[in-house]
Amino acid sequence: MSVFRSIEVSDPQFESNNLRFITVKTANLKGRGDICVYVPPGTSSACTLPIVILLHGAYGSAWNWTYQAGVHLKVDELIRNNDLPPMILAMPSDGMWGDGSAYMPHDNLNFEKWIVDDVHNALIETIKGATADSPLFIAGLSLGGFGALKLGAKYNKKFRAMSGLSSVTSLAQIKFFVEEPLKSYCQVNIIDEDVLATLKHYRKELPPFRFDCGDDDLLVKYNRELHRQLQNEGIQHLYEEYKGGHEWSYWATRIVSTLKFFAAYL
Repeated sequence: MSVFRSIEVSDPQFESNNLRFITVKTANLKGRGDICVYVPPGTSSACTLPIVILLHGAYGSAWNWTYQAGVHLKVDELIRNNDLPPMILAMPSDGMWGDGSAYMPHDNLNFEKWIVDDVHNALIETIKGATADSPLFIAGLSLGGFGALKLGAKYNKKFRAMSGLSSVTSLAQIKFFVEEPLKSYCQVNIIDEDVLATLKHYRKELPPFRFDCGDDDLLVKYNRELHRQLQNEGIQHLYEEYKGGHEWSYWATRIVSTLKFFAAYL
């Protein structure tokens, strides 16, 4: 029996490039949410594949990673060349609130549980190779990086590893991207508003994690500061910088590093 009020899945005869689309109605959103899913060719119901949840940034939705970065095409090629093990990519919308939900609970909606619970459950119900035993990983870009690092740390028993690309590192930086006032997002606990605070709070239980940023990114100074603070705290992590800005050409290239990082923990 489905855990959702309703669930719709794209018809395979009209799908292309190994992509599927799912829409579910969930109490966490008090409405519907979309998920774009890449499923490796040849996946059978007998398989149990790892699932990588990829979070988009402000202004975006479930289609961003595929149709602005072509991530499904890259993964397809990497799998064919044995440079990456078969894995499912789950690319949900953030709940479509304002310019970005920040993947946290507010306005009587639980955008956090939508990602952490609903996305996996929707895949289990509809996608071959997605099971309750599928190893889970989470990554995101910009505001999605903020969500991925916080949710990966907070739900450390669920995720094997986590990664952020060009990440917002504290809720205050959301002013660079959204028009909604900061008070719309504010939480009772600072742990939920700041990546460093979250990582420190769960430091004894953290899964392996990495983050990277372009050297011409408006967020690079905040990512460098997070790296420095983590070093001072003695929290193990991997931080990398590459050429590039806050742009899809950067994320389309650098996501491969994240996926290979995840593969090392299978």
